[in-house]
Amino acid sequence: MRKIVSRHKSALTLAFVGASLILSGIVPASAASGQNALAAVEQLQVKGKAPKTGYERSLFSDGWGEYGSCDVRNYILKRDMKSVKLRDSCKVDTGVLLDPYTGKTIRFKYGVGTSSAVQIDHVVALSDAWQKGAQKIGAAKRNAFYNDPLNLLAVDGPTNASKGDSDASAWLPPNKAYRCAYVARQVAVKLKYKLWVIEAEKSAIKRVLTACPTEKLPSR
Repeated sequence: MRKIVSRHKSALTLAFVGASLILSGIVPASAASGQNALAAVEQLQVKGKAPKTGYERSLFSDGWGEYGSCDVRNYILKRDMKSVKLRDSCKVDTGVLLDPYTGKTIRFKYGVGTSSAVQIDHVVALSDAWQKGAQKIGAAKRNAFYNDPLNLLAVDGPTNASKGDSDASAWLPPNKAYRCAYVARQVAVKLKYKLWVIEAEKSAIKRVLTACPTEKLPSR
């Protein structure tokens, strides 16, 4: 299994994806991939939102980790885009994204003023995670969360900006055809990292998944 290595100076932030995370005990094996998503919602703990006090992005990671011989951002770009051309063995120069959030096609080009057209979204936003349990899971698990491909999608930049740190009760993708997959991914991530949901968020997720009762939790 390839590993994600943080650029953090501290050894606490060394984390691994997949099997290495499970074997090390950093992430539990009960991440629930492959389960029925609607049924899995009932496994989520419901609590109130904790204060945002103390939140800083750097408490999760000081930048993208490495996935194999490449950084996580470029790994996700290569995973999610088609017709990819590289600048070198790692960095994506051009590619075509069928944006899951809007349904539109985006032609990506690396460069100042163009790279931001496609952003890497944390499906469960960092601030949302912080207020729903990530404060207490420790630096290594927060770093794993930040760099975990399960929680990352290449998406339209402006749409990602409009989402901010909203949970499913406040924001869903404009592309209604993707909403089932979107909330299923949020459920999978929150179960994997033992993060909770607020009542309104759980209700919103269930409303979406009721329309697609066979949706499964993603594994990556």
